[in-house]
Amino acid sequence: MNINATLMGQFVLVFAIIMAVVCFYLGKRKTQTPIIASATGFFSALILPLAIIYLIVLVFKKDIVELDNEHSRSSV
Repeated sequence: MNINATLMGQFVLVFAIIMAVVCFYLGKRKTQTPIIASATGFFSALILPLAIIYLIVLVFKKDIVELDNEHSRSSV
């Protein structure tokens, strides 16, 4: 079975887009900067093992706690 460069390039591009979307979703919940998390996920997809490790790190990272403006204001 032959695998040509075009097929491999298309697979990497589709995988990079999927990684960017998943990392953005996880980045919204687990980091302060979801755009940077998404970009890192996209570019790490060029090296498959690195992308899997980055995704595992994001999954196991604890969620950030965001305070709502209504709850953080002191009631006077």
